[in-house]
Amino acid sequence: MKNYIKELRSKFKKYKIDGYVIPKNDDYFTEYSKLNRLEVISNFSGSAGLAIILKKKNYLFTDGRYTIQSKIESGKNFKIYGFEKLINCSLFKNLTLGIDPKLFTNTQIKNYFLKHNNIKYVEKNLIDDIKKQREHSSIPFFSLDKNIVGESINSKLNKITKYLKKNKCDYIFISAPENVAWTLNIRGGDGPNSPIPNSRLIVSKSKKILLISNLKKCKQLLKNKIIKKEEFLDVNYLPSKILHLKGKNFIVDDKSCSIFYENLIKSKFKIINREDPTYLLKAIKNKTEIKNMTNAHISDGVALTKFLFWIKKINKKKITEVEAAKKLENFRKLNKNFLYPSFDTIAGSGKNGAIVHYRAKKGNCRTINKKDILLCDSGGQYKYGTTDVTRTICFSKQKQKIKNIFTKVLKGHIAVATTNISKDDIGKKIDKRARKFLNESNLDYAHGTGHGVGFFLNVHEGPQSITKINAVKIREGMILSNEPGYYKTNEYGIRIENLVYVKKVNKKLSFQNFTMAPIEKDLINFNLLTVNEKNYLFKYHLEVYSKISKYLNPNEKKWLASFI
Repeated sequence: MKNYIKELRSKFKKYKIDGYVIPKNDDYFTEYSKLNRLEVISNFSGSAGLAIILKKKNYLFTDGRYTIQSKIESGKNFKIYGFEKLINCSLFKNLTLGIDPKLFTNTQIKNYFLKHNNIKYVEKNLIDDIKKQREHSSIPFFSLDKNIVGESINSKLNKITKYLKKNKCDYIFISAPENVAWTLNIRGGDGPNSPIPNSRLIVSKSKKILLISNLKKCKQLLKNKIIKKEEFLDVNYLPSKILHLKGKNFIVDDKSCSIFYENLIKSKFKIINREDPTYLLKAIKNKTEIKNMTNAHISDGVALTKFLFWIKKINKKKITEVEAAKKLENFRKLNKNFLYPSFDTIAGSGKNGAIVHYRAKKGNCRTINKKDILLCDSGGQYKYGTTDVTRTICFSKQKQKIKNIFTKVLKGHIAVATTNISKDDIGKKIDKRARKFLNESNLDYAHGTGHGVGFFLNVHEGPQSITKINAVKIREGMILSNEPGYYKTNEYGIRIENLVYVKKVNKKLSFQNFTMAPIEKDLINFNLLTVNEKNYLFKYHLEVYSKISKYLNPNEKKWLASFI
């Protein structure tokens, strides 16, 4: 790592810069990417971060999920701050910072740097110059039938063109691959844990499309006539074809359209900066998507319940966190529809549980002690659905203090699950419900309570979320996680996470659980639960039993019945 920093600094003079900025994202702005330039330069492996290398100092900015992890991985060589310190930061006052214009949006640069710094576009990525990145995946894109996604491409394009006409705009540049995937009912293999097709799409108000990607990946789509020859543009021939389009203006999205592409479009067209409407369209799942997600979660619940029974009741060996994660994956693999994990499993025992997005590595992880509590956050990509679930498990009697905190987290989890969405209809209102019981004891957690989830796509997708600041209206068909927690540094971590979706019942919107797996009863102080909370827990476990018990063996079934 030190040599890479030294090598990077040796290039500053040539490019006339005082520092260089390295974000976590790739040029498609995906959270999880097969490219990780930030890890190359900083050793930091988290999913959110940004490094700035100066001539004599190094800085790493990340969020509350990674406070401990960033110090462990990068603390020796970097000064570490929260992202909030980066906005209008004066640390780099009057310095010229180099950036790769393909990796930043204009909004990011405006928020982070323009007040105090000069930004210089360096067209060549200096990290790639130092360490050649592995070739991108060549897995071909594939299409999903209407019976899987529930809506035709034509219907989706109608919605997009309606938006264009309403905003008096000729084109939209869809720059986020997950939005292209939704629009064209396609998937690929460009994410390490999600079926992302790295591509961009132009849609005109007359419903014409232009898919911009790698020809090798799109051959199957062309062969099967999902797209026509004239509707495809090889990424290597990009500028000329865009500049030959007829029209006056474009909608681009400031979350995923890079400075490079914005400047290219701007050279001929007027840009109307609006949010890409497909984010919201994609977030509202139809009945077919909900049905497929429900089936995926039943399969996932079976695997997780088998694992929970095994690790608590069957396993007598001392196993490591890595071995526990592998065992859980093996249970998932028993299902023919399981493809791969939806993210790297977080299996943190004891003090490692306090590292919110901890990743156990072979040769550098803990053996799970009987006295530990184990935080296990995992998920799967299935045909067809995406799962994400966290359970906190114990193997021996725990201190009353830990049980009380677990119960307060559980009370927050139940408060979210039983929200009257007609009343609390935005994420920041629901977030308060989740934290209420912890806050009464001056406790809190440094991450959001819930994120949106894609349909057989990314495990984290917006625009909806349950956080202290999110004001997006929660609507029928949206999927969210419900995951309050508590983390005591160097001691333990607690989190309880289910995925939920919004359903209209008797004209009222309410959350329904997708996740079907028992919640650790040995960590609950039942004296702290109200009658309504106890009823919720009983009904939840009854539903879990009714949906998955037929897939369990007699001993697993008997154990699951003990939760009711």
